[in-house]
Amino acid sequence: MKNRRPELLIPASSLEVLKTAVIFGADAVYIGGEAFGLRAKAKNFSADDMREGIAFAHEHGAKVHVTVNILAHNADLEGVREYLGELKEMGPDALIIADPAIFEMAKEICPEIERHISTQANNTNYGTFNFWWKQGAKRVVTARELSLKEIREIRDHIPEEMEIESFIHGAMCISYSGRCLLSNFFTGRDANQGACTHPCRWKYAVVEETRPGEYMPVYENERGTYIFNSKDLCMIEHIPEMIDAGIDSFKIEGRMKTALYVATVARTYRKAIDDYLEDPDKYRANMPWYQEQISNCTYRQFTTGFYFGKPSEESQIYDSNTYIKEYTYLGIVGEVKEGLCRIEQRNKFSVGETIEIMKPDGRNIKVQVKRILDEEGKEQESAPHPKQVLYVELEEAADRYDILRREE
Repeated sequence: MKNRRPELLIPASSLEVLKTAVIFGADAVYIGGEAFGLRAKAKNFSADDMREGIAFAHEHGAKVHVTVNILAHNADLEGVREYLGELKEMGPDALIIADPAIFEMAKEICPEIERHISTQANNTNYGTFNFWWKQGAKRVVTARELSLKEIREIRDHIPEEMEIESFIHGAMCISYSGRCLLSNFFTGRDANQGACTHPCRWKYAVVEETRPGEYMPVYENERGTYIFNSKDLCMIEHIPEMIDAGIDSFKIEGRMKTALYVATVARTYRKAIDDYLEDPDKYRANMPWYQEQISNCTYRQFTTGFYFGKPSEESQIYDSNTYIKEYTYLGIVGEVKEGLCRIEQRNKFSVGETIEIMKPDGRNIKVQVKRILDEEGKEQESAPHPKQVLYVELEEAADRYDILRREE
């Protein structure tokens, strides 16, 4: 088996998050346009933002993969054909596809763009991988239900040049490779068309047939029972095993996450991968730092999923359905001029407050906010309204694309 340097593939919900992912260590990002992807509730990219994002990534040596991974109905096909024509002009590096009809259209309309097969296509054996290779796919994303042993067997039975992509971190789906009907059944919003309402995260109770309206909670504790709810995948401790299995791309889940989440996870996995490839002992020694960083971002609890065999019942969460949030995202630094940082603000902060500058190289620097000016240059004591542009003087200089956050 050839030596493989794994790609770190990071999700981006918007142009801001794409730039953050690239600056904080992504080799590639995956994004969705305004249609035909499986995260319709994400901000997603307009055509202009997508062009700018692709240009930005390429300028920084990163790639862009675009999701076109709905399971199409008849009414979708003409629109997909038009969309693929637009993508041909934009020039992303790969398309992530689940539907064979869309795959065939992509091969016809934009053959120069790599075609990757989505996890949504239920890719569970080497025969399936070889089938897609013969159709012209460069890469296949493994189903989440596979163990590392099975992935290693797939690697042994497919061409060396074919790439394997697997999830390394993020939310797990209760349904088989994401093929869920709960959202459609409860709300009429089709998960396989990009409109999932995540009913697996809801709290449930039992109703007895002859006593309607009497809701009987099935308590595991005082919070109730979340019977469909999985812990989040985290394989930060198992990068050597992921590499040994022959995986080419380590995929982070989360196209609806904030820039703070993306920066934290990208930076941590970037350092962990690089440390391991440089010196396995360094990787092992730095494990407490990786774990601490990962625990600082939005998460629930962690599991290794199916990678080491069938998960135990402990892979479900029964003690809490709430995300733990220890940091608040305050904004991202734009240009810095004459000691003032141009900030695209996301949450409230005030003069005199101590916040943190989060840097791509792994440093977190505590600083005090010295001054806040609005766009007209008027001094103000606080920044109460999110999504405005401010000019902020900090105790220590920040750099462009640094993330500002506050510990809660």
